[in-house]
Amino acid sequence: MSKRTGKDFLELTKYHNLEMSDQYSGMEPPPIVETRDDNKRGIKLPSPDLVKEKNTGFIGLTTDRSSLRKFAETPYSLEELSYLLWCTQGVKQVHGDLAILKTVPSAGARHAFETYMLVNRVEGLVPGVYKYASLTHSLVLFETDKDFVEKIVQACHGQAFVGKSAVTFFWIAYPYRMTWRYEERGYRYLFIDVGHVCQNLYLATEAIGAGACAVAAFDDNSLDNLFKLETDKAFVIYLAATGKR
Repeated sequence: MSKRTGKDFLELTKYHNLEMSDQYSGMEPPPIVETRDDNKRGIKLPSPDLVKEKNTGFIGLTTDRSSLRKFAETPYSLEELSYLLWCTQGVKQVHGDLAILKTVPSAGARHAFETYMLVNRVEGLVPGVYKYASLTHSLVLFETDKDFVEKIVQACHGQAFVGKSAVTFFWIAYPYRMTWRYEERGYRYLFIDVGHVCQNLYLATEAIGAGACAVAAFDDNSLDNLFKLETDKAFVIYLAATGKR
């Protein structure tokens, strides 16, 4: 693949009226990834292509896909978690501070999300909350408080299956990554983009004999506080519980 230039990425925005955006005003772009806690020792994930997928085509995946709220006690392997993370937020290319190309589409290749996971049952991992460091395809431990699961369930209005999953994924939006280029319209793109991510998770779980259930009913302030977010800069936008059937 030929290397794209800054001019190429600006060409992608030619249908927008962006003369007042911070990008066009010459403001420095925000970081393409959030490096909070990335200085901690990471857990390198195995290659995602080590997972054996179900012998079914795409139409089979889309037909069989359904929301799953009751999960088996069977844990994920670390390879399966690696697979799910790669399918939803895996990094394919980085173009300086202009753009990042992942396994899902994003407006202007801005990719404004970070992935955190409540890990209950993954072979080789201590239960807790982990952050996905996408540039290095690794995990960073964020929280091991045993009460954290119940706090998350409470923040999700008592939806118990959120805390009984093998892994529950949380996507945290950093809106300035998007609004730096697209101004207020960037908020619209955030909600479009997170749908791409979650649909990939649904299909990826189906491909390994598991399932997922997306959740949009939660107390924003409670979850944001649990993840220690500066709410003027980031917020939890969506989450999904997953596990084996």
